[in-house]
Formats: sequence, structure tokens, C-alpha cells
Amino acid sequence: MTPPASDATSSTPSSSAAAAAAAASSPSAVPSWLAALWKRSITLFPLKLVGNTIATLGFFPLYFWIMKNAGQAWVLPLTPIDGLIAFWPWLLPVYLSLWGYIALPVLLARDMRELQGFSLGCAAMTLLALLVFWFMPTAIPNFVVETTPGTSLQFLKMVDSAGNAFPSLHVSFSVFTCVALARQLRAVGAPAWLRVANVAWAAGIVYSTMAVRQHVLIDVLGGFALGVAFGLATRERAAAAAPA
Repeated sequence: MTPPASDATSSTPSSSAAAAAAAASSPSAVPSWLAALWKRSITLFPLKLVGNTIATLGFFPLYFWIMKNAGQAWVLPLTPIDGLIAFWPWLLPVYLSLWGYIALPVLLARDMRELQGFSLGCAAMTLLALLVFWFMPTAIPNFVVETTPGTSLQFLKMVDSAGNAFPSLHVSFSVFTCVALARQLRAVGAPAWLRVANVAWAAGIVYSTMAVRQHVLIDVLGGFALGVAFGLATRERAAAAAPA
């Protein structure tokens, strides 16, 4: 007499699908969007780490060299909106968080094409802004702000002075990162709260540039336009490169 088949051997495709659906709906299951983000993160990770580090470290010497050696800077005028922006030194961590924020699209790049697209976009924006800084140097007004000696804000004011104002690269990078990251989050089906958090982070960085008196409205608008332009250009390029 043949023994009855076990549950594992007698399962049908429909029962397997039901079991998979039950596992996916269990509290311990990892959401598919989170698994997709993890897979993106570990793809080309050594290249991403080394490339992002070299790009960041290489940016600052050139940026500060141009600030120091460019010609006489034109001081940008203030607008009524600038007068409405209060000085909030506690937003300095938000301002500085750009350098972690801008690394996220690099970390979450799905493949070499996506990684190159974002990297080349940042490089092109940087080159364009540096050319403007050199040939049309600008500076923000000399705001009188109280800083406590030895604090991060005082160091920032000492190192990153009023030059290289228009367009604000801080704003350009934030907007461009927001567009790229929104595209990546949408591709993996990330929840709405995470996509809203992305926009809120970028908006917080943009606002902080004025709240810590590093930029004024005119150069913020210039940086915003630059970031949007490159964001739209890379989106069109990504759409054209996508398989039909």
C-alpha cells in the first residue's frame, strides 16, 4: 500500500501561490520596495563609494580656489522676501546634510547607466556654476550675525565666505538630487510618505541656505532653475534610454 503523500509533495501551484501571498503579507516580511532599495544599494557599491568620495573631496579645493582668486564680486541686492527670512542658526545641520543627501542617488543607482547619468549631471552643473563664479563673480551682502566661537557656524562663516553666490550650488544640488531620488523611489514603488520626505528634505536644505545667511533669494532662484533644468534634462535622457 502506497503511503499518503506529504503536504510538501502534494501541494499544488495554487496552494504555493497562496502560501507566498501569506508570507508576503506577514508582519515579518520585508516590503518589496525596501528589498529593491537594498539591491540597488549593494550594486556597484565599491565604485559608488570611491567615486563619490573622490568627487566630493575634489570639489572643495577648486570651489574655494575660485572664490579666492576670482575678480571683484558684485554684491547681490536683497529683496523684501529676504527680510522675512529669520536667522535660524539651528538649521545649520540641515544645511550641511546636503553632503549626505546628494550621496543617496549615487547609492541607489540601479546600474552603471543610472550612476553615470546622475554623476555627469552633477559634474555639468558644477562646471557651469564654476564658470559663472569665475567670469561673473558675485557675493551676498555682509550680514552681521552672532556666532559663538568654536561652533560649526563660526567655522562655516570663516571658510565659506560670501563669494560664489549666484547660482547657489547648494540649491542646485538639492533640487537635482530631489528629482533623481524621486525617480528612483517611484521606480521601486516606495510609499508616499518616503517620497514626501524626499521633497521635504530638499526643501529644508533650500530654506536653510537663507536661514543661515549663506545665500539670498536671487541666487537661490538661480540655483533652483539650474537644478530643475538639469533634472528635466536627465529625466528626458533616462526616458529615451529606457527599453520600449
